[in-house]
Amino acid sequence: MREAPIRQVIRAPRALRDFGVRAITAVALGLVLLGADLWPDLLSKGDGLLWALVIAALAAVCASEFYAMMRTGHRKPNEVFGVIAAAAMPIAAAVYASRAIPGGATSAADLGSLGLTAVMGALILAALTWHILFRQVTASDTATTVFGAVYAGFTLSHLVLMRALDSGAELVIITLAGVWAMDVFAYLIGSAIGTHRLAPHISPKKSWEGFIAGAIGTMAAWGIGWYVTGSPLPMWVFLLTGAVAAGAALFGDLVESRMKREVSAKDSGRLLPGHGGFLDRFDSMIVVSIVVYYVLIFAGAR
Repeated sequence: MREAPIRQVIRAPRALRDFGVRAITAVALGLVLLGADLWPDLLSKGDGLLWALVIAALAAVCASEFYAMMRTGHRKPNEVFGVIAAAAMPIAAAVYASRAIPGGATSAADLGSLGLTAVMGALILAALTWHILFRQVTASDTATTVFGAVYAGFTLSHLVLMRALDSGAELVIITLAGVWAMDVFAYLIGSAIGTHRLAPHISPKKSWEGFIAGAIGTMAAWGIGWYVTGSPLPMWVFLLTGAVAAGAALFGDLVESRMKREVSAKDSGRLLPGHGGFLDRFDSMIVVSIVVYYVLIFAGAR
């Protein structure tokens, strides 16, 4: 009768240790991302190429982990095409965006989108050519090849497009802070008092209590961001963006969890202590980046 309280006492320090490892890893990644986002501006108002290179490396690793998981599910994607395309998309977005003329009719973000389209076109043509030349390649293999690059590279490239907006570096920081707030508050509150399971068949540990706490934290991050940046957009737009970002973060997490369950994988990789793989750590950011970018665009950011 007294085993349950004893187990709870043992579980609490273990949860704190796990959170400590997760926090250290997250801080290290955060410093890299923040440094890459801010450094060009601190140096000489650069074009954000360093930021694009970091996102390209991140997209390549995430794509590689995705393809590795799909191979355990008996699919045979072309990792070479997919990883190269995933890495090329953020770089192409930055290169095209740098061609924008200040005050010109076409914005840097719009030009960056052309770079993404160019790489997407090249990827599709390469995948179709591969499909035709090799009889053992199935339509599922070709579709998985294209989807992996889109899932990791196309989505994360919107962080590069976001940085090309006015006050883009600050918007990127707010986006990152919002996702981190979601992760921290959802983990802490969900672990402490989470009892109502949110999606038990996909991710049994997630709770409604954790999601609500994470959503409040995300909205708070965007509200603070509005005060700090002095954005011309009204505050309600930032709060709404925070709410949408929270939902997108949860959705991105559930998507990756569903994929892992399909192939019976616990983690996407082992490169990040406390998190598993890069895809495990950035599954939320993958969806948040594209959703937040278009929310801001529709709200009038340029």
